[in-house]
Amino acid sequence: MPHSLRRFLQDESAATAIEYGLIATLISMALFVGFGSFADSLGGLWDDNSGKITEAFRQGAE
Repeated sequence: MPHSLRRFLQDESAATAIEYGLIATLISMALFVGFGSFADSLGGLWDDNSGKITEAFRQGAE
């Protein structure tokens, strides 16, 4: 086997870069899912508070 081919087959730097890329992708996906859930919860909280404030103003106007 030629020396350059043997060196190419033993080189693992590309595999390491791919592994780091996969790890970064998984972390990014987890963050997007987490932020999405947080945004949904926060939206529900704001809707609930908005409804309570609107109801309080209606009762105060009566």
